[in-house]
Amino acid sequence: MKADDYFAIQNLINSYPYLLDRGDFDAVGQLFKHADVISGGTLMASKSAEAVAEAFRSWVITYEDGTPRTRHCLANLCIIPEGEDRALVKSYVMVFQQTDAVPLQPVIGGDYADRVQKVDGEWRIIERQMGNNQFGHLEGHGRDLGIFNSLSVN
Repeated sequence: MKADDYFAIQNLINSYPYLLDRGDFDAVGQLFKHADVISGGTLMASKSAEAVAEAFRSWVITYEDGTPRTRHCLANLCIIPEGEDRALVKSYVMVFQQTDAVPLQPVIGGDYADRVQKVDGEWRIIERQMGNNQFGHLEGHGRDLGIFNSLSVN
């Protein structure tokens, strides 16, 4: 892998918080259209932009401005090459939220493990495992945590 690959992977992974925090679930779906997306050991969606977008739309609460009023902060990003065209990317995530009813506070902490692959010169996410294991007050952020069990996997 070359330095340009590291930068491209870093930008790919770091695009997720910006898309999600502005409530652009369709763009989140496009980001993961080649991926299996797993949250808490449950497969949310498999290689379907539409299924990913619907999973996030079904769980994340949005407000009048169309956003979830969050900031997803990624940290400790490590890119571990697995050959010239594959890598494992590990990172920590901390989600902060503020609404009219709730002051600024952390609501989720955890980690992401992403597998990425370079196809036709472009890096893409082929698997995301969300290992969120620290939870604050989620009533303003997400609906029933069991929602993913009722979603169809495409």
